[in-house]
Amino acid sequence: MFSNLPHLVVLDLETTGDSPLHDRITEVALVRFENGIETDRWETLVNPGVGIPPFISRLTGITNEMVKDAPAFDEIAHKLYGYIEGAVLAAHNVRFDHGFLKSEFRRLGAVLRQKVMCTVKLSRRLYPEHRSHGLDAIMQRHSLVTCDRHRAMGDVNLLVAYLALAKRELGEKRVLDEVAALLKGPSLPAGLDAAFLDEIPDSAGVYLFYGENNLPLYIGKSVTLRSRVMSHFSGDHSSSKAMRIGQQVNRVEWIETAGELGALLVESSLIKERQPIHNRRLRLTRTLFSLSLAGGPDQVPLINIVTEDDIDPARFDHLFGFFRSKKAAIDTLRKIALDNRLCPRLIGVEGASAQGAGTGNPCFAYQIKRCDGVCAGKESAELHYLRLKQALIPLRLRPWPYPGRIGFREFNEVSGRSQLHVFDKWCHLGTVQNGEELEDLLQTRSSLSFDLDVYNLLQKSLRKSAAIISLESPSRSVYHSF
Repeated sequence: MFSNLPHLVVLDLETTGDSPLHDRITEVALVRFENGIETDRWETLVNPGVGIPPFISRLTGITNEMVKDAPAFDEIAHKLYGYIEGAVLAAHNVRFDHGFLKSEFRRLGAVLRQKVMCTVKLSRRLYPEHRSHGLDAIMQRHSLVTCDRHRAMGDVNLLVAYLALAKRELGEKRVLDEVAALLKGPSLPAGLDAAFLDEIPDSAGVYLFYGENNLPLYIGKSVTLRSRVMSHFSGDHSSSKAMRIGQQVNRVEWIETAGELGALLVESSLIKERQPIHNRRLRLTRTLFSLSLAGGPDQVPLINIVTEDDIDPARFDHLFGFFRSKKAAIDTLRKIALDNRLCPRLIGVEGASAQGAGTGNPCFAYQIKRCDGVCAGKESAELHYLRLKQALIPLRLRPWPYPGRIGFREFNEVSGRSQLHVFDKWCHLGTVQNGEELEDLLQTRSSLSFDLDVYNLLQKSLRKSAAIISLESPSRSVYHSF
């Protein structure tokens, strides 16, 4: 094959699916070259220990019946390792095959460290004029044929024929130069151009992974952008989500910030706005709920469950706790009643009506001795209300600790970037880069829109009081501190 590559193994796997964590190998095939000469050729079916989905069987032709008596991976691992040890492992989208091999060897308590070469990336380098570099496109473009497409040895033979054809068409030196460049470069997904690595900074910010359209696949943040992005690609075999991202991503964008708080604010905002498919947990935009305490002991129910539309950021004194669902709020309220022997009817978890305390109509909890009897006239409404307020103390929301608007300043000494994040009543009013932008923001009337993620971020960040600037009567030095 290539005389300057002492050991090269062209390999292909068939599997039960695309997740190395949950799916398993069903077939292995390889051809080993030493100093450009084929020295070994080996293939075997593998019993995956799990069922092969019907659509996979239709694609590959490998059925459960075919692998029933085949060896398990642990029975072939030693022989397979003998073939690939010390060799460059070449495969089409090698991250997929290498990821599965790593997972299988890890299950055996071994760590596989292999130098790899992706033939998809090699094809992009050798034939940049073409848009598609999948095996089917390569077959059609170069008039290559195989009778066993989607079987391991059939695809290996196809790759070997393709590499030989490229060597004839472009010359061995050209191909070897591109192979050498790939082996020196970072491990990146097949669809991603490595040129972005020369531009992405290793400072704080937000990164966005895109696939075939303009909707992001994933949005993340880091105080070291370049290192974080590369960590995604170096470990994409470790989770099915990371593997899917690695297979789909073909473009990376980033937004640089002055510090971590800025990155967190941008990440939270973009995830809600763009709804990336792989940020499943953070992109959920459920209604927010809170417990609202009545103004006195004679108001029934004593607790109302309110939504975010009724949450006034400027007035938290009557609100307790934030909940992502109404059920969570009710469950918490029910536990408070049980733990403190409060009347579940009067606090609103058993269909409270306009009846007040002491009506002689005891609740069920009182009848089973789990209520101190305000509903039966055994406890005063005032004492019951006081005990409820005490029970709610752990859920009490922190009032805004400043007389008005504040700025949280971040400065990056490496990039020289400076930003001021402006807040009021736990709400993010905006981020400015200079004094002119700050003056415009302060003169603009902004409606307060409460966001639980911002509230939680501020709870942590406001401990860094040295970075906080009062903006109620800012001095001119504030406008010139950027």
